[in-house]
Amino acid sequence: MSGEKTGRIAVVTGAGSGIGRAAALALLGDGWSVVLAGRRQEPLEHVAKESGAGARALAVPTDVADAESVKALFAAAVERFGRVDLLFNNAGVGNPPGPFEDWTPDQWQGVVDINLTGMFFCIQQAFRTMKAQTPRGGRIINNGSISATTPRPNSIAYTSTKHAVEGLTKTASLDGRKYDIAVGQVDVGNAMTELAARMTKGVPQASGEIAIEPVIDVAIVGQSVLYMANLPLEANVLFHTIMATKMPFVGRG
Repeated sequence: MSGEKTGRIAVVTGAGSGIGRAAALALLGDGWSVVLAGRRQEPLEHVAKESGAGARALAVPTDVADAESVKALFAAAVERFGRVDLLFNNAGVGNPPGPFEDWTPDQWQGVVDINLTGMFFCIQQAFRTMKAQTPRGGRIINNGSISATTPRPNSIAYTSTKHAVEGLTKTASLDGRKYDIAVGQVDVGNAMTELAARMTKGVPQASGEIAIEPVIDVAIVGQSVLYMANLPLEANVLFHTIMATKMPFVGRG
């Protein structure tokens, strides 16, 4: 299949679990070919098998914090499928434990390396690929989180990087115009993933209280990503917030 163009081609980072897995399954279920990227091969292979998509799913172990690894990811996508129409720029990690005044420099840097620098490396390679292919262009969807606009208590590393992702989205959207690259962002609140499971047990609120928060099925997020992905390139959803209707977000604090 080397070099063969096979319909619509997506690269999904962090595809082995959570939101990345949900988005990958939604895309594969809609007929997309998907390059599944993540740090560990086994979960990626599991998602590929679960999808039943056969040759339309390709697992490529990737460390998004490593520029050469990201370069190899996009090279593998082009070699296998001929082009890249969509990047779901999703890979991310949560906040280090404990109060930030006790963190080591490496704990802070580890979040920045994946959530911000890794996002940049993926956007950079997507631009390089999309502007050079024929037909030119494509779409990038960054996973911003509702923490891109509104923090939780004790979340300074995660929130800072997600605020920065909003800057990446806005600037890449502007810079992508001349290459027919549409860039948008999905901000997810309390989808049922391993990262968000603690919400169902009670989490700190700005008032200092501990409260259980509503969550939504992560498959709903996958459908939101699919909706954005399937828009024609002349249309773009710049920011899309998907959340549990009753979660404490609007008016938080």
